[in-house]
Amino acid sequence: MKLRLQIQRTLSAVVGWLADRHIPRPLRAPLYRLYAVATGARLSQVRGPLSIYPSLSAFFVRRLLPGARPVDQNPQRLVSPVDGLVQAIAPVSEGRVLQAKGIDYSLRELLAGVGEDLDLEGGLAWTLYLGPKDYHRIHAPESGRLTEARWAGGARFSVQPRVLARRRVLPINERCVLRFETEHGPLLLVLVGALCVGRIRVLGVEPGVDSRPERSFERGEELARFELGSTVVLLTPPGRARPSVDIFRGRPVFQGAGIGRWQ
Repeated sequence: MKLRLQIQRTLSAVVGWLADRHIPRPLRAPLYRLYAVATGARLSQVRGPLSIYPSLSAFFVRRLLPGARPVDQNPQRLVSPVDGLVQAIAPVSEGRVLQAKGIDYSLRELLAGVGEDLDLEGGLAWTLYLGPKDYHRIHAPESGRLTEARWAGGARFSVQPRVLARRRVLPINERCVLRFETEHGPLLLVLVGALCVGRIRVLGVEPGVDSRPERSFERGEELARFELGSTVVLLTPPGRARPSVDIFRGRPVFQGAGIGRWQ
């Protein structure tokens, strides 16, 4: 296992180094268009000319044009923090959450000590997978205060849906667990790292350092980013929210779009 972890870390470091390499300006637009063809990324929504992104890692965290991700203004809606694919929407049952069909995991293990004062039995977990084509910035799903950020070390297994269907990954990968206090009650947001994804950045939070930021965010405000793709798990305590009727496993969602309704 230690050898596997070392290989994962080495691979992530190499990929990160390559992604950070400076690309000559004349090559940037052709390279990013090729990337878009290979992954399905939407270049029409990218802010600024492609030539302003000096490296592949800068392009991964590209910003979008104003209005490209309108935030649902209905105060009764819970909005998606990311672009991604719905991997699962599952209740917490006997302290466990469904990762994929036939595979579940311990919620407390995933949360790495955050929210120990909360009764989460019967709550809901939205698992959202970000692929290479997706917008990689993470936004607040509701207005509130970020009161805790905790980092958990671990593996860097791939979080692609086909991998989650075979092995338990989410609670053992590197991750950052965030707690928000909102008018609807506490929200927990788990940012899960993956193979070749060694960098998770949270605004106002030093990477790898547990903290209590006490920083306010508005619904839809930028909160964090993945440098490459990964997975977000959004958790609501019991009786607080229910999924929208049109949100189901395998459906793509966009940041700011309603995925649930507050109760």
